[in-house]
Amino acid sequence: MTQAPRRAGRPPVLTVERIVAAAVGILDAEGPDALTMRRLGADLGVAAMSLYRHVPNRDALVAKVVDHLFAEAMAGYTPQADWPRALAGFATAYRRFLLAHPRAVPLLATHPVDVRLGTELLTGLLARFEAAGVPAADTVNAVQSVAVYVLGHTLAQVGSTAETHDQDALRFYDQWFVAGLGAMVSGFERQLATAD
Repeated sequence: MTQAPRRAGRPPVLTVERIVAAAVGILDAEGPDALTMRRLGADLGVAAMSLYRHVPNRDALVAKVVDHLFAEAMAGYTPQADWPRALAGFATAYRRFLLAHPRAVPLLATHPVDVRLGTELLTGLLARFEAAGVPAADTVNAVQSVAVYVLGHTLAQVGSTAETHDQDALRFYDQWFVAGLGAMVSGFERQLATAD
């Protein structure tokens, strides 16, 4: 079945969701440097100026892309019963997503996720800390520290010169990640136990 041609002179309907989806496509294919308003407009078949009715500038676009990616990263994450295992599970899920979107890692590493969105997406994880009586400030320190570790470690991996199909390199990064994560989580366990 052939699609009816679009009427001449009528640009495609733009929504924030379509703009963000196209931006993610550019980011995944070519990386952050390729993500310009002009390029995005061309991919969507509109003039770049049309985009500004929906996103005020590139910084606002990047913020929406980062929030979208983090939401996607957390879509399949289910926290385990206690906070140490839930925290490790969060780190593992986040790293898995980042490795599947290597060109997005620099953007996520340098642009923060909206605090309200992050809190909403991590409600289950935060609830595990609360149930254990961990103060909110300590919870934030632990979760943010682990998130930054995941980003930094993944950035080191995707930015390395090692071939992605090199099994020895993959094993090395996997072992390094697990060892570092284990040390962080057990360190927070000891620290928070002595704070009681």
